[in-house]
Amino acid sequence: MSSSSNVLLGVTGGVGAFKAVLLMRLLRKAGFDVRVVLTESARSFVGEATFHALSGAPVHTNTWALDQTTGGELHVDLSSWADAMVVYPATSNFVGGLAAGLADDLLLLTATCFDGPLLVCPAMHSRMAAQPLHQRALATLRDAGVHVLDSVEGELANGEIGAGRLPEPDAALEAVRRLLSPQDLAGRRVVISAGPTREHADPVRFLSNPSTGRMGYALARMASRRGAQVTLVSGPVALNPPAGVNLVSVVSAEQMRDAVEAAAADAHAVIMAAAVADWRPADEAPTKQTKHDGEQAMRLVRTPDILAGLAAAKGDRLLVGFAMETGDLEAKAKAKLDRKNLDLIVANDLHVPGAGFATTTNVVTLIDRAGTVERLARMTKEDVAAHVLDRIATALG
Repeated sequence: MSSSSNVLLGVTGGVGAFKAVLLMRLLRKAGFDVRVVLTESARSFVGEATFHALSGAPVHTNTWALDQTTGGELHVDLSSWADAMVVYPATSNFVGGLAAGLADDLLLLTATCFDGPLLVCPAMHSRMAAQPLHQRALATLRDAGVHVLDSVEGELANGEIGAGRLPEPDAALEAVRRLLSPQDLAGRRVVISAGPTREHADPVRFLSNPSTGRMGYALARMASRRGAQVTLVSGPVALNPPAGVNLVSVVSAEQMRDAVEAAAADAHAVIMAAAVADWRPADEAPTKQTKHDGEQAMRLVRTPDILAGLAAAKGDRLLVGFAMETGDLEAKAKAKLDRKNLDLIVANDLHVPGAGFATTTNVVTLIDRAGTVERLARMTKEDVAAHVLDRIATALG
C-alpha cells in the first residue's frame, strides 16, 4: 500500500452518512488522497462544504458538471484516478442498482466504470437488510468481485436494536487498507505470539515485564491484511484484537507454549514476538499471602523454552524469533538464531531511543540464517512488521 494511494469515497443517502466524514478524516490521516462523490439524497444528510474543507478537493455530485472534467466524462475521470473505491454508507437502493447494472447517477456511473477494488458498506433498517431481494443483490455483488463489509447489529436510527447498522469508520478504514495491500500471504497460516506472560506467586502477585504487545499485534494486523490466516496467541494486554484474526488469550508461559504449539501444528510460519517470562515462582499460593516484616525468599524455576520446543519439531515451517538486548546486539542475536534454529531473528537494543517496550516505534536489526544483516532505521511498528512479513512472503514463495 502506498501512502499516496487515491481513494474515491462514495456517500449515499442514509442516516449513517455523517460517519462518512469521520471515515474521510481517518483516510486522510492514514495518508490517502480522497475525493468524494455524493448522491442527491446524501446531500440531505451531510453538506458538500464539510467534505470539501476536509478533503481539500472539490466534491462531486453532478454527472453533468463538465467544468470538473477534462475529457467530458466525469465518471471516467474519477474511476481512472482512484486506486480503490468505497461506498460508505451504501443504501439498499444503491446496492440493488449496482447489482442490476444500473448507472443513472454519478456514483453508480463511476462504480460501474471502475475496474479496481470496490468496497460496499451496506446500512439500512434491519427489515430492509433481511429482504431476500437485498440479500440476493449482495450475493450478486460478491460474485462479481465486489468486496462487502457487512453491516453490524446494534442500535438503529429509530432506537430499535437489530442488524443493518453501518460498521464504524475504523472498520471501514481497515477494510480499505486490506484492499490495497499485496495478497502475497493468501492461503498461508501464520501463528504470532504477543505481549507479556504473567507468572503468579499468588492470586494478586506475579512476575512479568513491561511488554504492551504492540509489536506482535502489528504483525498480526499486517499479516491479516496481506491475506494470511492468522492465529494470535496473546498474553494480557490492553489492545483490541486486529480484524480477521483468531485471538487466543493466555496468561502464563506454559499456557502460551500449549496454545502456540497447538496452532503451529499446521502453520507455514511462526513468529514469536511475545516477551515470555524466563522464570516463575516454584510454588503458587492459592490465596493472597499476607505481608510481614523481614526478608522473604522466593524460589524460582525456569519456564518452558517455547522457541526451543518449536525448533525441535520445526519441519518445513519458518521460525522467526525476537531478541531484546542491552549490548552486543548483533552478536547475541546471531547466537540466539543459531541456538534456536531460527530462519530469521528481529533484534533491538533496549537502550536505543525509539526502541524497546511501550513505544509506538522500533529500531531493529534483521538477521537471517544466511548471516545477512539488515539494520532498519527507526520506524513505526507496523512498518517493522511489513519488513518482517516481506522476508516471510519471499521465503514462502
